[in-house]
Amino acid sequence: MGLLDKLSGLLGLKKKEVHVLCLGLDNSGKTTIINKLKPSNAQTQDIVPTIGFSIEKFKTSSLSFTVFDMSGQGRYRNLWEHYYKEGQAIIFVIDSSDRLRMVVAKEELDILLNHPDIKHRRIPILFFANKMDLRDAVTSVKVSQLLSLENIKDKPWHICASDAIKGEGLQEGVDWLQDQIQAVKT
Repeated sequence: MGLLDKLSGLLGLKKKEVHVLCLGLDNSGKTTIINKLKPSNAQTQDIVPTIGFSIEKFKTSSLSFTVFDMSGQGRYRNLWEHYYKEGQAIIFVIDSSDRLRMVVAKEELDILLNHPDIKHRRIPILFFANKMDLRDAVTSVKVSQLLSLENIKDKPWHICASDAIKGEGLQEGVDWLQDQIQAVKT
């Protein structure tokens, strides 16, 4: 197997491994999004709240993603920073129907963006304005305004409206993220 791995790497057939952090408040849909990105035969039927973190893998046409699905519960958010150095991209998930906690999401995003391991890196950030199927959901443009995303000038970022349960908006986001990661790696 070692020879085949080396040969496929030399021929450019081996997919590049990428470490991605999936962050956001609890109940925003992080685990559901990551689950939906896995092949259908590898998807979990019952999603439960993440305690601490879990590691999931999925592949696209040219990249192999290892995703650190970090718990968004308040008592676990301090764990996020221990993974910043290894992360090559960030997926930040927002519950677009939870207007009350949008302020908390913005505070956590600001802490993330100002952390020394993130602040001076040009790390791509994909935002999923999730739960767009719910009646109280605000648009991705409104989420962008509430989080002041226009102030992020030193990192590539993109926001996608999504419905993780149906898988809507997820492929657009992953395609963008894949393009950004490949641009950085070349």
